[in-house]
Amino acid sequence: MTNDIMIDLKNITKAFGSTEVLKDLNLYIRENEFLTLLGPSGCGKTTTLRIIAGFESPTEGKVLFQGKDVSQVPPYQRQVNTVFQKYALFPHMDVYENIAFGLKIKKLPKEEIAKKVTEVLKLVNLSGFEKRKVDSLSGGQQQRIAIARALVNEPKVLLLDEPLGALDLKLRKEMQIELKNIQKRVGITFIYVTHDQEEALTMSDTIVVMDKGVIQQIGTPVDIYNEPKNAFVAQFIGESNILPGIMHADFSVEFQNTLFPCVDKGFSPMAPVEVVVRPEDILMVKKEEGMLTGVVEEVTFKGVHYEMVVASQGFRWLVQSTAMAPVGETIGMNILPDSIHIMKKGAAS
Repeated sequence: MTNDIMIDLKNITKAFGSTEVLKDLNLYIRENEFLTLLGPSGCGKTTTLRIIAGFESPTEGKVLFQGKDVSQVPPYQRQVNTVFQKYALFPHMDVYENIAFGLKIKKLPKEEIAKKVTEVLKLVNLSGFEKRKVDSLSGGQQQRIAIARALVNEPKVLLLDEPLGALDLKLRKEMQIELKNIQKRVGITFIYVTHDQEEALTMSDTIVVMDKGVIQQIGTPVDIYNEPKNAFVAQFIGESNILPGIMHADFSVEFQNTLFPCVDKGFSPMAPVEVVVRPEDILMVKKEEGMLTGVVEEVTFKGVHYEMVVASQGFRWLVQSTAMAPVGETIGMNILPDSIHIMKKGAAS
């Protein structure tokens, strides 16, 4: 990934009738970056992708492509290709013909088309599939053909709109790794749309969390997960315990009538705050050893860990641990300083 800006969205607003689906959005995407637009249905992520592709025009604002304004340039003249959730392969054509379709429209020589198709099939690990009918392929194979068809045209940017949504869980996880590997091998910019946090965390260099047409946070997967900017991000990315607290001083926060050391600073003394603790960061100990104590109300086995709901002073903690305490047992809970994240009270969400 380089620091050269490939796409720059400046003050993008998009309205359908009286409904604004994007509100003064500013975002730049770097060359060779794997950037994911993440958020719930209706947050504006697909509209953003369609504006980059040229399928939609912004109501206000500009789309810059390597510094040039392409806001009014039609899709076929932009150096981008799109892979959709529905792969839109041609059922009457074999794999070779599907991939070669765009190159034939460009009237490239047959030898060059054959060379490019062979190369791109190797890239997606489907060498030798040239003569197969697309409806004889599995969902994962069809998806790879759709990616190959997009990449064979050598776009500078590949747009992917929830392309793994139709696959089963195991295949989806495999394709997450495969997509990231393909992106590294071809070395171009990928812009990916999903509502699936795990996909975003697994594949992305940068995640853009969106809600109601507004960017909530931009950062690396680690930053977004460990340092959520507001309650929306904390709840949307993974699971969180969010409860009220008071920042007594730098590195010292009170919640649940207990003073905890933390790593946050810069708040005014006795400022009301919101405290975020991830369920996997709560250490389950004997009740007499705990900073907090609580009673286990629910236990669910999740395969690699147990998930417990623990009631303590009117708050129901979500705790994830490889150890299990039965319903009705009183347990202790310890939280390390760097597992406590402090947000300003009522941070925008």
